[in-house]
Amino acid sequence: MASTTVQARVSPDLKNEAEIILANIGLSTAEAIRVFLKQVVNSGGLPFQPTVKQPNAETSAAMLEIEDGGGQLFATTDSLFADWEN
Repeated sequence: MASTTVQARVSPDLKNEAEIILANIGLSTAEAIRVFLKQVVNSGGLPFQPTVKQPNAETSAAMLEIEDGGGQLFATTDSLFADWEN
């Protein structure tokens, strides 16, 4: 079977993080891309629903607290860290 080359530009950090995960499940980057493309064909679209990274529960609660007028606001990071040290 003939093959062709697929190229994509990604940040080195993204590539490294993905390669670590893929290696842990026994796939090379090229194998993972082949699996992805096959699933695109099989499903007739993306084989997953794209999502936005969501904050964890603690961060979400802190954001709601600020929106509701609670919490503490700081004008600068220096004042935040000064308060944190107390």
